[in-house]
Amino acid sequence: MDFKEQETNQGVGLVETRHCRLALPDGGLKLDNGATLTRIDVAYEAYGTLSAARDNVVFICHALTGDAHVAGSHEGDTQPSGWWEGMVGPGRGIDTNRFYVICANILGGCKGTTGPASPHPDDNQPYGSRFPEITVGDIVTVHRLLLLELGIERLAAVVGGSFGGMQALEFAIRFPEMVERCISIAAGASLTPQALAFDIVGRASILQDPNWKNGDYYDGIGPIVGLAQARKLAHITYLSNEMMSAKFGRRLRANATEIAQRWADAMRQPFEIESYLEHQGQKFIKRFDANSYLMITNAMDQFDLAKRFKSLDEAFAGVKAKMLLVALSGDWLFLPGQSQDLASAMLKNSLQVSYVKLEAPAGHDAFLTHIEKLSEAIGAFLTAAEPLPEHDPSLALSDEQQADYNRLIELIPENARHVLDLGCGNGALLNMIRRRFQAPNGTGVDIDIDATIASLQQNHDVLLTDIDHGLLMVPDNSYDCVVLSHTLQIMRKPHEVLRQMLRIAPVGIISFPNFGHWMVRLGLFFSGRMPKTRRLPYSWYNTPNIHLCTLLDFLDLCRDLDIHVERVVHLHSRRFSRMVTRLGWPNLGTSRVIVRITRKEQD
Repeated sequence: MDFKEQETNQGVGLVETRHCRLALPDGGLKLDNGATLTRIDVAYEAYGTLSAARDNVVFICHALTGDAHVAGSHEGDTQPSGWWEGMVGPGRGIDTNRFYVICANILGGCKGTTGPASPHPDDNQPYGSRFPEITVGDIVTVHRLLLLELGIERLAAVVGGSFGGMQALEFAIRFPEMVERCISIAAGASLTPQALAFDIVGRASILQDPNWKNGDYYDGIGPIVGLAQARKLAHITYLSNEMMSAKFGRRLRANATEIAQRWADAMRQPFEIESYLEHQGQKFIKRFDANSYLMITNAMDQFDLAKRFKSLDEAFAGVKAKMLLVALSGDWLFLPGQSQDLASAMLKNSLQVSYVKLEAPAGHDAFLTHIEKLSEAIGAFLTAAEPLPEHDPSLALSDEQQADYNRLIELIPENARHVLDLGCGNGALLNMIRRRFQAPNGTGVDIDIDATIASLQQNHDVLLTDIDHGLLMVPDNSYDCVVLSHTLQIMRKPHEVLRQMLRIAPVGIISFPNFGHWMVRLGLFFSGRMPKTRRLPYSWYNTPNIHLCTLLDFLDLCRDLDIHVERVVHLHSRRFSRMVTRLGWPNLGTSRVIVRITRKEQD
């Protein structure tokens, strides 16, 4: 084990929760609903070293029932107990060797920050029913006041998952000058009706518990039965059906017969899944306050950016942060489509946006439990470097690829400043485009997570999605030019991809191998088998190329789609091929083709 690996495994070590009483404006902090809090205490934790310029701060917004203890161990712990232990620490996704990481308990919570269980400044008795309704905006405002109290006026990034992702979005919207980068994971602009329904039933379980007493229960037993029931409901939404089937299925507990007999009258069943939910409920009531749960879930339910700003597009009109949106494939609490809607609204406002949809069959909680690729993506986004040198070996371009890319770039309009590269791979072409046009960044689309991470590391915006379907999130006319380099042949619906390209931008540039080339024809003619060449190296049964076409086929398709072919560039690997093309047989002589297309009305 080398030093870096050993350091990474050790994490941040022993940590402590700190407390801060905020210096509030005269008369106290006025909340969004008009109420005022005259005293606010905040509990927070911090890891790493604050730079002299105070410009390396990453603020983490915790989820619904989380707390400030993100990483490390508290005094007396036998092992690290932070809720995002694998994400935060030396050499990890949020690297404490580079960043000063802060996480604070939220307003209305019960883990050290002022909430319903805190003493009221007038009589030192718990607020209870006197605690005012709060919003996500109030929570973020309190966090900003904490940061200012600590002498921090600028954030390198704000990061959050689930309800924390909503807070991160609110931070970027409410305080745009403060946030350089924003990462929102498994979140949305609002809850879906189904997610709202779970919250409503959960809160009803608490409100109908006779021990709730309208929120003033701190002198006796609280509504623990209702709170446990609310937690059980919530946990159902955190795991996917696939994850529940793998963990529990319909398996019965070891003492199933005994339990069934004892519970027969109550109609309760001794399944393992019931044992799990019961455990989660009982564990929760030992660490959380029912009033806080009511307050926070209500704030989450009321969060609705589209309603508040009249449209989702308007919500991000003033945002300046570079954005990373992460969706989870198996998440049915915050659907991937919600993150796509956010990405689309941000793109309409010309923001720098990356969207990553991770394969996460475990469901919503995967952002806490299955974080290997998430950690890599976040780390790449946070530490994105300047463009790599033109001849950096990591780009692994052959001389032929370099030449092809140079010819392709010549076809990009001189005034283009926003170029979208479909099938961007490791970002090599985006790097060349950035150098050629001296643009600050490029945007790529790819379906491979490792390629996406490589592009993020080079400070490109990337959409990790399927080109066949994912382009729908990209607004009309949001780019000057769209490039599709040697990717057309692997598309399921190439004709739809061409349509989408010209919806997104006025100019499209496509390169593809020409299956009409004489060497391909000879190979098929003499061997009777599908040919294998340097450009088509796969066997027929494992090839990613599912729509091989010739130059003539492509031109016919453009004619059928009413697309104007503005220019065709013929590329050759052999002198004989060049000669054949010059003799007037380009479909026979050309091995690779680059075509510039435009909308018909531009002709």
